[in-house]
Amino acid sequence: MYILFFLIMLILPIWAQINVTSTFKKYSTVNNSRGLTGAQVARQILDNNGLYNIRIEHISGNLTDHFDPSDGVVRLSDATYNSTSVAAIGVAAHECGHACQHAEDYTPIKIRTAIVPVTNVCSRLWYFVFIVGLIVFETIPQLSLIGILMFSAVVLFQLVTLPVEIDASSRALKTMENDMILDYNELPHAKKVLKAAAFTYVTALVVSLLQLLRLLLATRRR
Repeated sequence: MYILFFLIMLILPIWAQINVTSTFKKYSTVNNSRGLTGAQVARQILDNNGLYNIRIEHISGNLTDHFDPSDGVVRLSDATYNSTSVAAIGVAAHECGHACQHAEDYTPIKIRTAIVPVTNVCSRLWYFVFIVGLIVFETIPQLSLIGILMFSAVVLFQLVTLPVEIDASSRALKTMENDMILDYNELPHAKKVLKAAAFTYVTALVVSLLQLLRLLLATRRR
């Protein structure tokens, strides 16, 4: 069972990353018929939603795109900012979806934002606490359980993140269709890119759940 867990936890993230990279690369060669860049689409979506205060910045790297609510900025990567591909348009629209979520106080993103500080601490320390707990299990058996609880906070964060990402993609697709940013024959391409990206979050959650189960089994063997 442990070998099976290990193989799944190893293979799934690698496959998901290869899938999203290859899908983005495939549709990054397909340009949108209107000739819009990722940055132009992002500005259009933000302005249409009254988010004139949200800036758009160019950031280095590929698929490093993100919305930073603390600075009020949508950052678009090298592969998105000046690109006219349907893949770039989809990614830019997705990040603007996050900006709209924050503006509307979308409940899942409010929960995710609230638990970020706790999650950051737990993600850094849970393994150390768990391992020490196993070493001193006979003396302080509760310590390993504390490590598991800390890791559970990480799993909770990933669980809340999933609907946030799916909703941002859903908003992006609706916006691209309703505002006629992409033609009807271009939308399926953007959808495939966003679907591949969303699957990476599904994979991360599955792997973390398997890890949580593995940790629980490890403590039962003591």
